[in-house]
Amino acid sequence: MKLDALSSLPGVVASALVGPDGLPVESYGDGGEVLAAELASLRTSLDRTGRRLGSGEVTRLAFTTDRIEVVALAVGDFMMGLALIRSSDTRSAQQALAKLALDIDNLPRVDRS
Repeated sequence: MKLDALSSLPGVVASALVGPDGLPVESYGDGGEVLAAELASLRTSLDRTGRRLGSGEVTRLAFTTDRIEVVALAVGDFMMGLALIRSSDTRSAQQALAKLALDIDNLPRVDRS
């Protein structure tokens, strides 16, 4: 499983890898499937925003809530992300995601025509 390396990071509550169809390819943790669904939704919104603003594709997303920190990357047709306990060190999570992105980028692309 591609997400196994992420589950051992300190503070990780959930992780997800989402395919271009919005369905989870993999998920980890109690909130993994919810995270997958929300990442798919955010990707759609952010792609639309980037097009409308003419700013290009969104490749990285990070936000904080009262209880968690979320870090996510868009890699080709896929989206992957982590939810960590608030105040966790997100640098190690970002580095792990970037390393994993190299493997994810080798997954087959989907023809959207």
